[in-house]
Amino acid sequence: MTLRQELTSLISKTSLQVTETQIEQLVQYVELLHKWNKAYNLTSVRNPSEMLVKHIMDSLMVGEVLTGNRFIDVGTGPGLPGIPLAILYPERNFVLLDSLGKRITFLRQVVFQLKLTNVQPVKSRVEEYQVEQAFDGVLSRAFSSLNDMVSWCNHLIAAEQGRFFALKGQFPHEEMTQLPAHIELVKSYEIHVPDLVGERHVLELKKSK
Repeated sequence: MTLRQELTSLISKTSLQVTETQIEQLVQYVELLHKWNKAYNLTSVRNPSEMLVKHIMDSLMVGEVLTGNRFIDVGTGPGLPGIPLAILYPERNFVLLDSLGKRITFLRQVVFQLKLTNVQPVKSRVEEYQVEQAFDGVLSRAFSSLNDMVSWCNHLIAAEQGRFFALKGQFPHEEMTQLPAHIELVKSYEIHVPDLVGERHVLELKKSK
């Protein structure tokens, strides 16, 4: 089976609406990731078929819970979940933030080859990144703890409508008890990723008034 057929099969197990063009872009992204990974070591997942499940589908399924139009993916690595989400939602804008130059070099190549007009890769540490306009949402699957995420990304979102979307495996009960007093859980979503073994959760957090 080709990667395109595999991805089409995975998507058919969900309620996602994905066009043929978007499927083509997602496959191209996986092919680029696989090619660059040999030299740049961008992900520990080596097999393109595994990338479809662990990277592409895992990212796409997050889209159903997002609200807003301007997002920043902090510690994006090779563009996860930002690139798949940007392909799925061309009307939304994504800043992909990472401090490692080789990752940003790769992402610029992805943006160029896939002709993505709604993605801006930025090389910076999160605490040094200054924003002119607050984002609707901060996305991340990179932080070791929720406390780190909300502390370091606090300046990136607006107080009223801004949201943190933390991508986690199992529900992080202990981390929830360590959150600062001004952060509250809006909702926890259990995400079902086709063919993925293990739990996935997205926690939507906001600043309380």
